[in-house]
Amino acid sequence: MPFTFTRTEIPDVVLVQARAFGDGRGFFKETFKRSEFQRFGIQTDFVQDNVSKSQKNVLRGLHFQKSPYAQGKLVGVMFGKILDVAVDLRKGSKFYGKYVTRELSDENHCLLWVPPGFAHGFLALEESIVHYKVTTEYNKEAESGIKWNDPYINIAWPVIEPLLSEKDVVWESSSGVYL
Repeated sequence: MPFTFTRTEIPDVVLVQARAFGDGRGFFKETFKRSEFQRFGIQTDFVQDNVSKSQKNVLRGLHFQKSPYAQGKLVGVMFGKILDVAVDLRKGSKFYGKYVTRELSDENHCLLWVPPGFAHGFLALEESIVHYKVTTEYNKEAESGIKWNDPYINIAWPVIEPLLSEKDVVWESSSGVYL
């Protein structure tokens, strides 16, 4: 089996360890195989792939799309290293407002499955190229976010002044709106 699946402290968020087959030329790995994911219980169809390149200390997020356009994401790193974050925004979830972080890199070959109903973001710990598959196409009208340093969520980011997009600067704190 090319994957090892491990549930995180929020069990619906899953760390996926891809197996890399290496030799003197480099390596080969599968980053998604429907049958393996379905066997583990991740039933999804991906409809869009995205790639972002970020310099060190770029923080992207916390982003999500409002229902009915909520996206599930399978996030991996093609080059570099990131701290990936998923925040549970599912009303009624016993993990509502809690978050999961995992380091993903081109060396550890890990991916993170973030189901619909979560805000997602990441910090580039070094220059990085991130690839993620999503379950719903991007919809500008459904786009939303929460400020990266929201005091209610209180993510332990390892940076004080990250590089942010204009959009990520103006997201508001949740103030209990999402939490």
